[in-house]
Amino acid sequence: MKLFVSGVALAVSMTLFGVTLFGTAAQAQSPVVENVISACETEITSYCSQVSPGQGRLMACFFAHEDKLSVQCINALYDGMTALEQAVDAISYVASQCEEDINTKCGETVPGEGRIAECLLDNKAELSASCSGAIDEVGLQKAE
Repeated sequence: MKLFVSGVALAVSMTLFGVTLFGTAAQAQSPVVENVISACETEITSYCSQVSPGQGRLMACFFAHEDKLSVQCINALYDGMTALEQAVDAISYVASQCEEDINTKCGETVPGEGRIAECLLDNKAELSASCSGAIDEVGLQKAE
């Protein structure tokens, strides 16, 4: 099963933006992550109970026990990877459409933890039409 190479990215990347993409908060306990934890509860209890969550350690444990994972757990991991891929595509699209605006409006913003996305949203009225349109297209909005 090759799903775990990308799966490690799911655990790490769900905290990428502190904003909402596609109606799903991309924070540590997003619905996607909660779904994986719920669907893989048996595996976590049976094989990974001694693992401290964070920094991909739980995904590494899943990888070590991949031959024992239930179909339910594997499906949740695939769903999570699909959501991550959509989020990364959306972020890449917005970044390409907003490159100039990021430089001019958010150039002083320290990257990470959704600060650039928040800066763009805070300055949305002043953004170029292509940037503003990309933000609307992907459904980027501030986290609640």
